[in-house]
Amino acid sequence: MARSGGVRPFRVRRGGRSDRGALSIFVAICAAFVVLVIALVIDAGGRLRVAERVDAYAQEAARMAGQQLDEAALLRGEGYKLRARAYVEAAANDYLALYGLSAAGVEFSPDNATVTITVQAEFRPVMLGELGKRKVMGRGSATLVHGVKEAETD
Repeated sequence: MARSGGVRPFRVRRGGRSDRGALSIFVAICAAFVVLVIALVIDAGGRLRVAERVDAYAQEAARMAGQQLDEAALLRGEGYKLRARAYVEAAANDYLALYGLSAAGVEFSPDNATVTITVQAEFRPVMLGELGKRKVMGRGSATLVHGVKEAETD
């Protein structure tokens, strides 16, 4: 007896394994991979934002430290110089304390006219958790300049 044009019922092949469910495993593996890639992209973007922010904090801390002029040396005619290192470091750390940070390093140029501040912060990824935790370094420097029409660095 022949069937007239209908849909044939699903039959399991005998003697062989069925392909049933193979596509769902493939989709599950691909979905897990896509989620991992998205997590890496989000956390890499977060790390870049933290690095940019730490650089900005270091630059502003250096600017604050650079405003600590040795006024007595200026009045004696010795030119523009930074105050004692303790004052400069305190000014940088006071600024950084507003953001829960502190200076990891403070360097001075030989002529005592440039200060460089190094700031270290910890980056904790949102998606990867402890797996991607890293230290992020930022550096900023400020040079004392003076002048009426244009900057002079004597």
